[in-house]
Amino acid sequence: MSNLKQELLKKLSDCVVEMEDEVVVDIAKEYIENGFEAYEGISKGLAYGMEESGKLYEEEEYYIPELLLCSDAMYEGINILKPHIKKDSTKESYKAVVGVVEGDTHDIGKNLFKIMLETSGFEVYDLGRDVPCIDFINKAKEVNADLIGLSTLMTTTMDNMQSVIELLNKEDIREKFVVMVGGGPISQSFANEIGADGYAHEASKAAKLAKELIIKKKAMYEEVV
Repeated sequence: MSNLKQELLKKLSDCVVEMEDEVVVDIAKEYIENGFEAYEGISKGLAYGMEESGKLYEEEEYYIPELLLCSDAMYEGINILKPHIKKDSTKESYKAVVGVVEGDTHDIGKNLFKIMLETSGFEVYDLGRDVPCIDFINKAKEVNADLIGLSTLMTTTMDNMQSVIELLNKEDIREKFVVMVGGGPISQSFANEIGADGYAHEASKAAKLAKELIIKKKAMYEEVV
């Protein structure tokens, strides 16, 4: 990786952490003008900065107002970079239903995951924030989704992720969908405990994992059927 590219990626990240919503626009433009990959600008620059901001929130150095300002800077940068992203040209396309579980209105992580999925060729149905468990199920069945993505930033609403999986089991359709979970308080051990298929700490890695899990799930499901 060139020194200039690495320098600009760090600046993009720093702009998010430092809430520089005007400066980030200039850096993003400079990044594109130099012919660097837009997707990397988001995944290794802006998204990394948002993840660092999330850590500061977990450490109680940042609070919700700071986190929102960080997200404003991230979205300003994304607005510049996103039109330059080369869409995944694979013939196989996947459908994802994503949302923040009931009781939580923090959607920064969900929005970032959505962007990463879209740039990886997914058709994404965004249910938004504070989504009742049954709505995930109904939408996934309606659009014949491959993936259900559940997000939360609050420990008090984590149980609703398990509730979605329990509803899938109750309707005997659990094996039809890949279920991924994510958010500040979520861990791999929690994902394992509730029976989720996948978890990624970084949104930049989540889309790649989502595709891998879907391919694996489809192969297993077809064998069973």
